[in-house]
Amino acid sequence: MARRLTIFSKLIITILILALLFFGGQWLLNNTQVGENLKNKAEQEQANNNSGTSDAKSSSEKKSGGLFNRSDSEGDENTLKVQLVMWGGYAPGLYFNEGAEANTRSRFYKDYNMKVDFKMENDLMNALNAWIADEYDVLVQTADAFSFYTAPDDLASMEPKAFMQVDWSRGGDAIIVKRGIKTVNDLKGKKIALAVPAPAQTMLVTALESAGLSIDDVQLVKTSDNLKAAELFRSPDVDAAVVWSPDDIIATRDVPGSKILLTTREQSHIIGDIMFAKQSVIDSKKELFDGFYEGWMRAVAELKNPGNAEKAAKYLAEFCEVSVEDAKGMMDNVYYTSHGDNINFFGLNNSFRGMKGGDLYDKMNQRFVQMGDNEKLGPSWRSVISTGPIRSADSKLQGTQYSAEKDKDFRPASSADKTIPAFATKPVSINFATGQFTLSENAKTIIDLQFAEIAKSFGNVKVRVEGNTDNVGGRQMNMELSRKRAKSVAGYLQTSYGMNPNRFVIVGNGPDKPVTGCETNATESCKAKNRRTEFQLIPA
Repeated sequence: MARRLTIFSKLIITILILALLFFGGQWLLNNTQVGENLKNKAEQEQANNNSGTSDAKSSSEKKSGGLFNRSDSEGDENTLKVQLVMWGGYAPGLYFNEGAEANTRSRFYKDYNMKVDFKMENDLMNALNAWIADEYDVLVQTADAFSFYTAPDDLASMEPKAFMQVDWSRGGDAIIVKRGIKTVNDLKGKKIALAVPAPAQTMLVTALESAGLSIDDVQLVKTSDNLKAAELFRSPDVDAAVVWSPDDIIATRDVPGSKILLTTREQSHIIGDIMFAKQSVIDSKKELFDGFYEGWMRAVAELKNPGNAEKAAKYLAEFCEVSVEDAKGMMDNVYYTSHGDNINFFGLNNSFRGMKGGDLYDKMNQRFVQMGDNEKLGPSWRSVISTGPIRSADSKLQGTQYSAEKDKDFRPASSADKTIPAFATKPVSINFATGQFTLSENAKTIIDLQFAEIAKSFGNVKVRVEGNTDNVGGRQMNMELSRKRAKSVAGYLQTSYGMNPNRFVIVGNGPDKPVTGCETNATESCKAKNRRTEFQLIPA
């Protein structure tokens, strides 16, 4: 026979039901997307209420909010305010942050108890002025052009410090040329449009060096940005231009007979994007910068998963206001640098012999002054970097997913590699003792100064080393001697710079390819010109 519940039993059951509803609600809010949406909606409503209250403030008070006047970041010392430009390299940060705006869904918030607010600002001067006014904590730039921020006295006094490398451009920048220009060597005397001051100059300078040329060997048509350089290319006023992708594809499609000469897929280690901040801000927000760096590196590792990359593409598309397919194309044009890459880039790995940030910065620090684009030299690379966030994360970012990029896996040289047209050729005079093929110390220094950096910059292409002699002695002997000399040169680059042996194609021409005008070796001057080693860059 059923028994009725007592008043006390009913009370106990009621309390249990209320407890279940309370804790169930708490779990729902904290552990489900529905809960996250409810919390964000509540935050937005609170923000709207606050906004309504603040409407009564004076216009000057409103203005003090600057660029970041959203309720979740304005005046919030726990929010990092970061400027970005329209570039595929920033997908990891947007992915980890669950979008551009500061929010509680962000992994930065959940894992590091901080917020990050990303803002699009393609006008670098506007961005700089906002950074000076402390409306941005972090700005973006490239390592080669960083001296524009470290050299001027007024900016140097703020101690701008690079603290993270974001990516390497891998197809995002290109040199496009018109009909008749087949190699970098053919650019001599030509009119070239490019943005200044900009990384476009670095790409062109290094490309010309690969052909034994300099900026003085071409006619520069300077513009304020890469879009205008692409527009100039469509006119009859220039022969070539340095542009961004996808303008390389669009502009060459518009100009009959034109083509893409090379991109940063070949010139793979020349444009490295960095982030920088004032030293005082890095110090005062140390935990935020440590979390920002560590979270970004975790994102880079996670984007190797196709599903995560798809998610990142959607956030990038939303941020840049492009289609998801276009966002994927932007992402394909960069290589996201890992924690291991950052250790190498910032000179924290003494055994690393590849391209470092200091190599790019110190070189262009001088070149920009020589070209008249910067008034004075900036401090050395060591003086303008802050490696604290990298060092702080090192013990936590262990494993192959955080390792540095491996060298390209080149196939052994084929017979076709010996004859395929080179897109750049640089003749270098390397002296050998008569009948010898061993490199002298002076010869090694010449290789260091005239070609090693080029080989590092063009990390994704093969290098054909061609040895040449004059006509003194038997032809067969000279053929073998020139081959051995070319092999010695390649061997030095392999052992001293850790370059893959399969990257090199060894050719001995003997006396069969004399310099134009010196075909008969009639003078000692001509014989000296013919005794040369040529470095040729060929497709991998």
